[in-house]
Amino acid sequence: MMGDQLNQVLVAVSDPTRRAIIDRLSRGAACVTDVAEPFTMSLNAVSKHIKVLERAGLVRRRRVGKEHRLVLDAAPLQEVVSWTHRYARYWNDRLDSLEEHFSTNRKRS
Repeated sequence: MMGDQLNQVLVAVSDPTRRAIIDRLSRGAACVTDVAEPFTMSLNAVSKHIKVLERAGLVRRRRVGKEHRLVLDAAPLQEVVSWTHRYARYWNDRLDSLEEHFSTNRKRS
């Protein structure tokens, strides 16, 4: 994943409304009005959130007659997982050091 696309995905998932939309679409395709229904904001505001998700590649829109159907494309999320996984060793090393520190201090007590 290119840096710019990774940034777009991270920005997209940083908002709780967009995460809720992703969660809804993870259960299956839905029309825009169904996705917007649980939110207390205008349809226009929800559409702006959907556009952010589309730019990040997380949502695809299909037109079926007059209806716009939204489908989740979770592949960019897997790329984020892969990117963050590279830092697992860093955190494991830090946690191992912390565990060693407490172990050493317990033995001295």
